[in-house]
Amino acid sequence: MNPSMTEFMLNHEPAIRLGFFFGILLLMAGWEYLTPRRRLSQPKPSRWANNLAIVFLNSILLRLLFPLGAVGMALFAEQNGWGLFNYFDVSVLTAILVSVVALDFFIYLQHVMFHAIPAFWRLHRVHHADLDFDVTTGARFHPIEIILSMLIKFGAILVLGAPVLAVIIFEILLSSSSMFNHSNIRLPLGLDRILRGVIVTPDMHRVHHSILDHETNSNFGFNLSWWDRLFGTYRDQPQHGHQKMTIGIREFRKPAQADRLWGMLIIPFIGKVTGYAINRRRWNSSK
Repeated sequence: MNPSMTEFMLNHEPAIRLGFFFGILLLMAGWEYLTPRRRLSQPKPSRWANNLAIVFLNSILLRLLFPLGAVGMALFAEQNGWGLFNYFDVSVLTAILVSVVALDFFIYLQHVMFHAIPAFWRLHRVHHADLDFDVTTGARFHPIEIILSMLIKFGAILVLGAPVLAVIIFEILLSSSSMFNHSNIRLPLGLDRILRGVIVTPDMHRVHHSILDHETNSNFGFNLSWWDRLFGTYRDQPQHGHQKMTIGIREFRKPAQADRLWGMLIIPFIGKVTGYAINRRRWNSSK
């Protein structure tokens, strides 16, 4: 791998990531406008303003707490010789490819964990409480979840000794794929079938945002679709079809609770969360 490319991406990492974020956001927003998959139930301007407000808040918080972010952790691991790829002599290309795939697997496991552990599900409810499903849903997370996710990512990078370039590529892929697979876009069914053999498509991930427990607890992947198939968490289609399925979670059905910034921030501290569906062997699919 060309060292000058790595150096360039390292020196311009914030600008590159920001460019990809806004580029993909605008691309998906335009696509949603031209060929929407579902009719939205809530006014878009208000939802978008609040969803993007929490993204802005999270970005500031992460920059204050972790100025160098995941890339800084990769540099730290490299400088100290920590992690598998800083210990074993493998090619740079191999280290990058394996690191990107392994980090994607860690994100899958993290996502399952945030559904399985009630305390974490409290935080993750903010993402699922969105009453609609579009490109902004993919970037909407509670600040505490964002911080925990970054710490988990740090641990994965330290274990792997992931190269700096791999971390930059992965961060771009994670953000871009999340906005893509949360988009309210219509893909030809044949193309969707082909794509979901490798990556998570919007139709595949929309099932995960169903109000039904057995659908919410499926299709956890964010980028690669392999993990859901490999670990038995894959569900092909929603029970009531994409047009009639209900998006969100039962506890928060009012826009003031689910789609306003203050409501999103206090969701983790409302109500009890015990025996969430992923911890049970049966679901009542009629609910």
